[in-house]
Amino acid sequence: MSIRTSITRYLEPGEALGEALFGLIMALTFAVGARLVAIQGAFATRALIFTAIGCNVAWGVIDATLFSFGGLFQRSRRARFFRALKNAGTQEAALAAVQEEFGLEDEPLTVIREDRARLHASILALSRHSTPARVHVRRQDLVGALLVFGLVSFTGLPGVVPLLLLDDSWLALRLTDAVLISLLFLVGYWWGRHTDVRPWLVGLTVVLLGVSMVFVAVALGG
Repeated sequence: MSIRTSITRYLEPGEALGEALFGLIMALTFAVGARLVAIQGAFATRALIFTAIGCNVAWGVIDATLFSFGGLFQRSRRARFFRALKNAGTQEAALAAVQEEFGLEDEPLTVIREDRARLHASILALSRHSTPARVHVRRQDLVGALLVFGLVSFTGLPGVVPLLLLDDSWLALRLTDAVLISLLFLVGYWWGRHTDVRPWLVGLTVVLLGVSMVFVAVALGG
């Protein structure tokens, strides 16, 4: 199984994009910030490498933990919803709750009123004859959390390679910027293949947004 298949199996493309962009933007922020520090004559390559890697790893752990709790919370909320349906006072109240929970207004579909009503009635009937399973942490949660950790922690690692190999700090920083911006484009291009927009256009948009956020972060002292 390829890495791409593994990621899309356990993470939504939008989730994977967000985590990868987070890691790249943080690494690029360190690189741009280091150039500003270097102008003042106080640039240490080794310190930048360890700081950038350490920050990404730390946030990888945090995001992975939040991902696991987020999935557990969503399933718990849905389980509580179905248990509440069994205690609804009337059929109309239960059906209204189902319609609110499973509305199709935001879906890219044109659903006629009768079909929507049949869908909601079917969901209500199914809930009446079912018992919500006990919610617990699943294997998918742990694998997804591991992937989130990897996307945040390691996507920016190629950017530190020039800092490791080159003695010229200014050249290394320029190459680091080029590598990270190229990765921003590749991540956007990959995500664009899951949308109706041309992948190269999504890639360019992600680059522009990512670089803009980096400069905002640096300007605010991030």
